[in-house]
Amino acid sequence: MPTNTDRRQLLQNLLPEGLPVTKQWLAKQTPDFDRHALDNLVKSRQLTPLASGVYIRPGTHLTWQGVVAALQTIFRTDLTVGGLTALELQGFAHYLPLSRQHAVHLYGKNALPTWLQNALPSVQLVRHSSLNSLGGAGLLTWEYDINERSFVASDIPGQRASAWPFTMSSPERAYLEVLNEVPDTISFEHADQLLQGMTTVSPRRMEQLLRKCTSVKLRRLFYWMAERHSYAWLKKLPKPEALDELGLGSGNRVLARGGRLDTKYHITVPEDMWTQVAPTTDKSGS
Repeated sequence: MPTNTDRRQLLQNLLPEGLPVTKQWLAKQTPDFDRHALDNLVKSRQLTPLASGVYIRPGTHLTWQGVVAALQTIFRTDLTVGGLTALELQGFAHYLPLSRQHAVHLYGKNALPTWLQNALPSVQLVRHSSLNSLGGAGLLTWEYDINERSFVASDIPGQRASAWPFTMSSPERAYLEVLNEVPDTISFEHADQLLQGMTTVSPRRMEQLLRKCTSVKLRRLFYWMAERHSYAWLKKLPKPEALDELGLGSGNRVLARGGRLDTKYHITVPEDMWTQVAPTTDKSGS
């Protein structure tokens, strides 16, 4: 039977720095961590409880990156980093709203654990419903190095003991996730400013996402936004009507109350962002 000293050493070897773990996860690592052993480790301050059945190393520096890596890998939730946060981490979001709390945007069906409300006082984890029609398209696998506290893109995660898999939206998927929030929580202007910096969009990946997207509003808004900028990648995308039978759907969509109707994409947009369709010049001489 292992002694308390043995268990403490084993705990130091197993417990990741900066990641919360569950009682079930610890028990899967070794049968030595039964309920009695865990209670003793808590009493001897070798484990710090965050909530019932949730622990961290004493004195650990808890980060939102470590928490999200744990939510994905240890807690087995479907929550992925997306939207504004994914754009920011990949260098595309230079204009971010000022706030006392840093907002981290997660997408998925699973709810956030209640213990997170007090675990990260300087961070606000915001859960959004995922774009279901996209499935797993446009999701990238990264690694979060808990020692370096940095991200590394990786097709084969888990090559280093300190690296944990981390799923995040590609810039293309993240931008669609942002557009889905227009105009409720994201303004037209903010979405437009974000696209100004997206000069390296992958046409192949964006086309795949647009073909999977079944939201008429999202398709129209994307093409309307994209046409405001003369990027080479836009010319490589199919015309909306060539995507599939849905195309751009039918009927008008009111997105900006009191705005003006864009007659090409049949959406209302803010007055100051509306541009008149250039008239067709008849050069036939008739």
